[in-house]
Amino acid sequence: MTFPVSPFENERLSILYETGLLDGEPNPHLEDLCAHARAKFGVEMALVTLLEEDVQCVRSGLGDSSLTTPREVTFCNYTILENQLFVVPDARKDSRFSAYPAVTGDPHIRFYAGAPLVYNENIRLGSFCLMDTSPRDVTLAGRQALQDYAARATDELVRTISTSA
Repeated sequence: MTFPVSPFENERLSILYETGLLDGEPNPHLEDLCAHARAKFGVEMALVTLLEEDVQCVRSGLGDSSLTTPREVTFCNYTILENQLFVVPDARKDSRFSAYPAVTGDPHIRFYAGAPLVYNENIRLGSFCLMDTSPRDVTLAGRQALQDYAARATDELVRTISTSA
């Protein structure tokens, strides 16, 4: 793998595959949450992503769950390494991301802020992330709000697991 991984990566992947979270139709509750976050933060994109072994799957925020991105070129790889917010004010100026296709080409991402979807202390399934084509930062209140969105998204995903089991 050419991206950072958690020491709990195998357990994280097992949970994703065994729960069926990667399957199914878009979740209207998550779609609403993403739409609300886009409006609140004034960003072009708010997404719920889950990271498989080699790809990132967008589960909500685009109206469908068909978009996948090679995992080696995703910001969310860094988001899931810790239980705290991960912010990139200007991806063009960050050597980790400046050559990513989504930065150098469409959609020309400049700003990224992601809060991990914390399943348990060591397992982060993906992220609730904001992206925009203009550089920016997140206020302290905004950081807390983004973590709240991620917690709500995680609760919805866990509820989905519980009702389908």
